[in-house]
Amino acid sequence: MILKSFELNKISENTIFHLLYGKNEGLKTECINEILKKNDGKVFNYDENQIKDQTESFYENLLSGSLFENTKIILINRASDKIYNIVLDLIERNINNTKIIINAGVLETRSKLRSLFEKNKDLICIPTYPDNNDTLTKLAANIFRKENITISQQNINLIVEKCNGDRKNLKIEIEKIKIFGKDKKKISTGEILKLINLSENYELSELIDNSLAKNRTKIINILNENNYNAEDCIIILRTFLSKAKRIHKLAIELEKNNDINKTINSAKPPIFWKDKEIVKVQLKKWKSKKIKVLINKINDVELKIKKNYNNSVLIVTNFILEEGLLEASN
Repeated sequence: MILKSFELNKISENTIFHLLYGKNEGLKTECINEILKKNDGKVFNYDENQIKDQTESFYENLLSGSLFENTKIILINRASDKIYNIVLDLIERNINNTKIIINAGVLETRSKLRSLFEKNKDLICIPTYPDNNDTLTKLAANIFRKENITISQQNINLIVEKCNGDRKNLKIEIEKIKIFGKDKKKISTGEILKLINLSENYELSELIDNSLAKNRTKIINILNENNYNAEDCIIILRTFLSKAKRIHKLAIELEKNNDINKTINSAKPPIFWKDKEIVKVQLKKWKSKKIKVLINKINDVELKIKKNYNNSVLIVTNFILEEGLLEASN
């Protein structure tokens, strides 16, 4: 059965199988998170290739039950028709206490997986086509209004044109603007243009995420493949600060409940499913006391580059290398 993205409230609590497909990754993420919010259970993430390579262990996990376990949620990412026979087999088994969410890319009309879900009234199929500019413009205007950010329609149009019909890209661009404009009353068109063009390099958040995860190889590769300027450095530090504060909050919660999955799944605001694995790595690297020290260091570095603006790239690069390459688990 086909449902539109705004019809998620029509999904029955008894529905087990959900298929989301299309190019609009941002909309897919929103829909998946909405489905997860309505279902209390432990989430198990799989890639299609992982299931095909380890089919036996996948079935063992899926079909095993526990008296102390709530609904089991299986999230299958990067899916395609290659998983069709496994999905068909699972449907025929009439499994219970399980929700299966299949996240696929573009599925053509002739796709067997897509056809299976579209024609069966007990299966949910949600296409996520690209957003048009009018939709993205309204979304952007609403977000800026909620954040009390004054911005012209011309600048909103510039941002929307950069997003290629995907609200995920829109939220990335708006987040950069929010971070950059933290202490500014107004952001110029020139600054907007520089900010939205940053996404042509590695996303800054990827650099920060890998630094917090102590991923040495990735940090060095990203730094080597990008030419940052002084304005980028401010955004890098404020992104670093925002993510460090999130890890600090999660680390405190983890020290209370000693359950990393529960900590991540109950986080507010919610953590997107695609970010959960790297956040888990970060939480294993940082205790709350250490991340608090890091937060103070980030504030000190920002003050330092404001006093030494011409050397800001060197200062920030050295800071990222220092923090990203040192172990901080205790």
